[in-house]
Amino acid sequence: MFIDTHTHLFYPNFEGEVDKIIERAVQSGVDYMIVPGTDLATSQQAIELAEKYDNIYASVGIHPHDSKDWNDSIIEKLEELAKNKKVVAIGEIGLDYYYDFSPREIQIKAFESQIQLALKLNLPIIVHNREANEDIMNIARKYKDSGLRAQYHCFAGSIADARELVEMHHYISFPGIVTFKNAENVRKVLSRIAIENLLLETDSPFMTPVPHRGERNEPAYIKLIAEKIAEVHHLTSENVGKATSYNAHKLFGIGEKPKLSFTYRIGEALYINVTNRCNADCVFCDRKGEAVINGYNLKMSKSEEPEAEVYIKEIGDPKKYKEIVFCGYGEPTIRWNVVKQVAKYVKEFGGNTRMNSDGHGNFINKRDITPELKGLIDTVSISLNSTDPVQYGKLMRVDSSMHKEMLDFARKAKNYTHVVLSIVGLSEVDSEAAKKFVAEEVGVDFREREYF
Repeated sequence: MFIDTHTHLFYPNFEGEVDKIIERAVQSGVDYMIVPGTDLATSQQAIELAEKYDNIYASVGIHPHDSKDWNDSIIEKLEELAKNKKVVAIGEIGLDYYYDFSPREIQIKAFESQIQLALKLNLPIIVHNREANEDIMNIARKYKDSGLRAQYHCFAGSIADARELVEMHHYISFPGIVTFKNAENVRKVLSRIAIENLLLETDSPFMTPVPHRGERNEPAYIKLIAEKIAEVHHLTSENVGKATSYNAHKLFGIGEKPKLSFTYRIGEALYINVTNRCNADCVFCDRKGEAVINGYNLKMSKSEEPEAEVYIKEIGDPKKYKEIVFCGYGEPTIRWNVVKQVAKYVKEFGGNTRMNSDGHGNFINKRDITPELKGLIDTVSISLNSTDPVQYGKLMRVDSSMHKEMLDFARKAKNYTHVVLSIVGLSEVDSEAAKKFVAEEVGVDFREREYF
């Protein structure tokens, strides 16, 4: 269920207990663990642990604390270590200006040399950053178009930093600090990072989560961190486990892709995977890629699309859920008749319904379907994405005239149901202007969704 992407099991205070520590981790739902080295010696130790235990993988690298003795021959030694089949990353590498155990110019040289090694070997990196955010971000920007993939471990940046890194397709993780009483700012940043961009880590033996703070940390405590992330994101621990494990699979190649789901639970809601077909092709949508959300595989062809009876059977009692949401990686109004059949069942048995749409339902069905929303769909959430038709067209890869079509759908739909217009939080989109536009020009509710 969980993958601890950062645990230093070679530390002396684990000595003689590794078997028991791994056993406790497995009992707590930890499927795999990654042990990052911090110098050549511990990188070798990490590999030895990975070779001994099937559920352990290794990362090799020189930590900024240990880069003071950096020389170019170290890269050759790291490259040799990285040839081991259980090595999944270069790390822990980065910058640390808090302790300054190594000269800053040497830290930067070591960091960039190891980034270049990772690119050469097509491996991701695991990044350490303490009090060095400006230089870390500048280096990230430098390699923006290089194909570099990274985990920003024990994340210490701002919401803006997180968004920028996510837009570069990197991942972010937080250890037990998210459970600390005085870590509200950390949790605020966490709340703005979509679960599709998060990984789990303990950073053991450090950063022990509450209620074990002050004790030695270990991978079994990953469950406590997952529970806090679930609380912040209004999800379940299972949601967090599934999503972050798949993220680890994408970044590090650990584990497997999940099987196709027709329905999937996120928090208190049950989502209906209606179709992968869509008349749009949004730049931020993974419909044509893996089509996995929160660890659920939604990738299906037209021939795999089930009839209404399949969804109804999987729903069972709709009152078990806060709402039934017609969503998936596609436009649900393409299968409007199926949506109506399932929604009718949900409403007859006391459930609530929501449909996430691009607002092109009238165009797709060649008639005004908004009166049919009445009594079937309690809320329709429509992707506004931009107030500017040209930008809208570019983001959704449709003709800019579809912006007017979407707004017309929203204005008609509000006569029959609750309507929300939403945007994806991208740096180039003015969210405040969108919020004002929705309130004053359309007269419906507004929501900003985080990009992933």
